[in-house]
Amino acid sequence: MTAPRPAGRVRAAVLAAGLALGAIAGCASTARPAQAPSSARFTENGVTVDLSVDRWDGSAGTLTAVFTPTAAGYHLYSLDLPPGGVDGIGRPISLRLRGGLEQTARPTTGAAVHDLRLPGGLPPVPVYPDGPVTVTLPVHRTQEGPATVLVGYAACSETKGCLFPVDAHPVELTVGGGSVRFAAAGPATPGD
Repeated sequence: MTAPRPAGRVRAAVLAAGLALGAIAGCASTARPAQAPSSARFTENGVTVDLSVDRWDGSAGTLTAVFTPTAAGYHLYSLDLPPGGVDGIGRPISLRLRGGLEQTARPTTGAAVHDLRLPGGLPPVPVYPDGPVTVTLPVHRTQEGPATVLVGYAACSETKGCLFPVDAHPVELTVGGGSVRFAAAGPATPGD
């Protein structure tokens, strides 16, 4: 015959076993399938771009893009700059859509525009102040399935020169099931 265990040890053993089972069950119940991200980020030619779709109601929302130069002293060009720039100088910020999304109005930003005076009698170029610029674009679903945002911009510094423009950088997303999900981020852009 074995000696009876003290009641405190039995309770402690039961409690420990219960906690262990709860932890195992908790791990199993919190495991979720991987979901596509609700935002995207890439860095190319001196600018980091963060994209998200806000206030999505299942069929419409707002595409938000934040353009942040990676070095101090760089500005971006106005949304209203012609696609080829002014006398070939500069490239506008642009967001173009393909696939399951289309814009319902023009892109806007709260950033103030000022004219950058260029040497040599060239016409002034409309730019935003140095630093980040947030652009919003109202969008709506045209069909479920894949969509692409084509992002364009150029960054320049009055003292350090200009960086190569980016034209039509593709950012993939999927429209469906009442949501908009960005594709998983790819590898970092070389050199950035």
